[in-house]
Amino acid sequence: MSNSYPSREAGRPQGIVLVLGSSLTIMGSVMVAPIIPKLVAQFAPTEPQVDVLAPLAITGPALAIALFAPLAGWLADRVGRKIILVLATMLYALLGAAPALLQDLQSIVLARVLFGCAEAMVMTCCTTMIADYWFGAQRMRYINAQVVSIALVGSLFFVVGGALGEHSWRTPFYLYLLPLLLVIPMMKVLWEPMARAEEVESDDEGIDLVALVVGYLLILGGMILSFIVPVQAPTLMVQIGITSSTLIGVATGCGLLASLAGALLWPVIRGRIGIKATNAVLLGLLSFGLVLLINAGSLAGILVAVAVHGVGAGLLVPNAITPVMEALNTGSNGRGMGGFTSCLYLGQFISPIVVAIIIPMAGDLTNAIAVLAAVGFGFGALWLISCLVARTGYTAPSTTSAKK
Repeated sequence: MSNSYPSREAGRPQGIVLVLGSSLTIMGSVMVAPIIPKLVAQFAPTEPQVDVLAPLAITGPALAIALFAPLAGWLADRVGRKIILVLATMLYALLGAAPALLQDLQSIVLARVLFGCAEAMVMTCCTTMIADYWFGAQRMRYINAQVVSIALVGSLFFVVGGALGEHSWRTPFYLYLLPLLLVIPMMKVLWEPMARAEEVESDDEGIDLVALVVGYLLILGGMILSFIVPVQAPTLMVQIGITSSTLIGVATGCGLLASLAGALLWPVIRGRIGIKATNAVLLGLLSFGLVLLINAGSLAGILVAVAVHGVGAGLLVPNAITPVMEALNTGSNGRGMGGFTSCLYLGQFISPIVVAIIIPMAGDLTNAIAVLAAVGFGFGALWLISCLVARTGYTAPSTTSAKK
């Protein structure tokens, strides 16, 4: 693809700021999830729709990201990445902390939806600037660092949010003010990698539309499979007699740690077998993890299942986003990454909806998950066949030269 390189050379300071900025996205849900029961208890006496509104405090931001990310990408291309990122980070902090001061559940849900819009801009701009600043092997390193940081921050703040929530459900929301510490470093070490889109030669014919669409479909489908475990595993655990919230939390933590392991393994696996074959592997792991999950009869079996599944989930994002970045040119990076972010969060949001649609046809939750696992195996097989036919995995020219 045709890329216009930034006028300066990006290094570790820019990488640290962008990776930390990317990690803000996982804070959107993990800190709030543990305090939902207290939120329900607080507003149940006065809010008749509490059972509908309380879950929206978690899912609302994901839907907002899915809907707003394409616009965020367009703004990044038209207005500029840096200014949007700085403003969005400040909005993220203020809107994230707002529920600590709000007195009714409807206002809290509204604040969370607007927070999701800010989150979409942060994620899109950080990923876009990684695509702008680096190419080839360097770009892959920062993509991987981005995924690893998201997993680490997610694990940390899941625990911290739960601990602070023991005192009051409002307390965890104040942690959203921490990103304000990133605003000054963003202003100092980052620079606008390109002029406004209308001032830059942006040849849409230079975009690899096939690779773009394939990448979007991969992350959408992959996230549907990925979110089956965190959403449906508690129900399956209760069905086999595991009702302890602590043990359910342990299973969730095991999945997060496994996704971190997958992200760390990604450069090695991709380097050995290539992008296409890695797609086959990650879809196979996601699907096999689901098969193990629905056949598990004990806590040990559940932990093995979420670990296998988690490794596949950790491979998914870096392996899907790399060909998408290579399919774009600098003038379209914002819109392209906005579309990718939208598909990622749309997959998260519709995962339980897809399962719910399949249940009546499959008979029960276990069979519905089995159907989706079979679909995952099928698409994994297609990637493997594609790889065998081509006798090589997908590699961008810059990546090939970097490997050599």
